[in-house]
Amino acid sequence: MRIGFFAHKKETAVQPEHTDYAEEKVEKKVPHKSVVQVYFPDRNYTLAYYNDLFDLDEGDRVYVDGKLAGQLGIVVEVNYNFKINLSRYKRVIALVDTTVHGEFFLTPKYVMTFTPHTLAPSQIVRWYKAPPTEEDAFVSGSDDSSFPLDHMEDMDIRPAIRGRGYDYYHGNHVKYLCLDGTKGYAIVQGTEAYEVEFQYVDGHISDLTCTCFCSYHCKHEYATLLVLQDILAEIDRSYEEEFKKSGYVACLNKQTFVSVAIMEQNTGRLKL
Repeated sequence: MRIGFFAHKKETAVQPEHTDYAEEKVEKKVPHKSVVQVYFPDRNYTLAYYNDLFDLDEGDRVYVDGKLAGQLGIVVEVNYNFKINLSRYKRVIALVDTTVHGEFFLTPKYVMTFTPHTLAPSQIVRWYKAPPTEEDAFVSGSDDSSFPLDHMEDMDIRPAIRGRGYDYYHGNHVKYLCLDGTKGYAIVQGTEAYEVEFQYVDGHISDLTCTCFCSYHCKHEYATLLVLQDILAEIDRSYEEEFKKSGYVACLNKQTFVSVAIMEQNTGRLKL
């Protein structure tokens, strides 16, 4: 099934009117300072935060600093009339971009798009985890080995971990997968949201890594590759031309797509 959908939440810049397009400039809006009440579903309570970075609305998803850093919060109240002691308030540090637009297709588990930059990894990762802090430092390496995706038995993985990977696959723990050219990326929900990256070239998988930092191939990676097999099989059956044109596919968990991209929008168009 094909879906055409567009939702735009708010303007982030004002475009002045000019007849000379060579001299057009984008004037950035200065956000309105506010004190916002933020509800944290995982903790089931609400706290007040100072915000001077974004124009926030009720329903916006945000991240904050302080003791609830890393927890996804939902703005439930915005106040513009205030005078506070800043030393007593923590701040809103990130606003989650929930705007989506493009053409989407339904599979049994996912909403799929072949529109480049739509449901991009840099956007979707914030739906699941907070932005990195200054203390976060990531490094990775590769032994240049590879194995064919169609022969997963050639993957160097322990049997017990392979079994857990099957469980994660069948339990729909792979929430998101994107293949952009040869570069693959996935989000797998475990104890936290883990990021899996890989290269897919001529049917072979290489440079396979996961942020769970196991020193060996893990269940998150194995589950991701099982989903990749399913997605590529679905493309071969029904969407070969769409994928051939763009070289891009992104697949997002249906429940997440509906709850974030549709239920939280106040405007937009949906065509089935």
